[in-house]
Amino acid sequence: MPVHTSGSSQGSHGRGAGLGLALASALAFGGSGVAAKPLIEAGLDPLHVVWLRVAGAAVVMLPLAVRHRALLRRRPALLAGFGLLAVAGVQACYFAALSRIPVGVALLVEYLAPALVLGWVRFVQRRPVSRAAALGVVLAAGGLACVVEVWSGLSFDPLGLLLALGAACCQVGYFVLADQGSEAGEEAPDPLGVIAYGLLVGAAVLTVVARPWTMDWSVLAGSAHLNGTAVPAFALLTWIVLVATVVAYITGVLSVRRLSPQVAGVVACLEAVIATMLAWVLLGEHLSAPQVLGGAVVLVGAFIAQSSTPAKGSAEPVATGGAERELSARGTAA
Repeated sequence: MPVHTSGSSQGSHGRGAGLGLALASALAFGGSGVAAKPLIEAGLDPLHVVWLRVAGAAVVMLPLAVRHRALLRRRPALLAGFGLLAVAGVQACYFAALSRIPVGVALLVEYLAPALVLGWVRFVQRRPVSRAAALGVVLAAGGLACVVEVWSGLSFDPLGLLLALGAACCQVGYFVLADQGSEAGEEAPDPLGVIAYGLLVGAAVLTVVARPWTMDWSVLAGSAHLNGTAVPAFALLTWIVLVATVVAYITGVLSVRRLSPQVAGVVACLEAVIATMLAWVLLGEHLSAPQVLGGAVVLVGAFIAQSSTPAKGSAEPVATGGAERELSARGTAA
């Protein structure tokens, strides 16, 4: 009996740590828009901001890429997939969608990813999905519709919707690929190495798409306005690179390793709530009553999904893949 209690305690700790990492990732990712919008308004093209974000993060993570260079030989497909889907694909498809459909619609479609992850688990991996996890996804998606006020500007451009759906599919790739090898023990690919090479691949792809040589670099030497307050543009870029990208990806991948793709995906819906709240506080973009209500519904949905995780070895439907997964010793030490 004491052994069982100890295992349960460790499992609860692992789930709590994973949830904390997922929330930190949502907070970091959610803050990217608040910092990026002033830069765009100052004269930078959105794709150039994305390129600066990914390329800067790739430079920061370069020492880790050198340290884990063995991954190039051991897991080249994983590194290429993470860079193409989790980094370049999500960013490029989302910003391309914004040029054709409203921001709210694009964001809602992109955050259909948790539902698509459950579909992957159920129909591709052929694992049962609990009703509670499915309910959490439905609530989170419904609440997200209120947060972005999807009814305020529907413009169903077919190509725009297809691009937003592409962003959602790439985000599924992020959660699924981040989970690769989480149960392989010492043989698991180091998560920091995967992120480092993913950023390098993403930066290379985005260089072709964004064409940074056409960028107005002088904008970075000036100031941008954050709700009427002048802020050095380079300071905003530093936040986007270090916090909204490096910290966001690291905490996000580690959370998937401790939770599962589907649980981390639902908790990631909080990014939209966090982004809206930060825009309210820092940019003066006020929340309406439906947005506040929607944010509460997203929180409830995320909670239901993460709390539906069965114990390891349980006979219940594996909606979340086992919350007691731990990082490999190498991944934790790194």
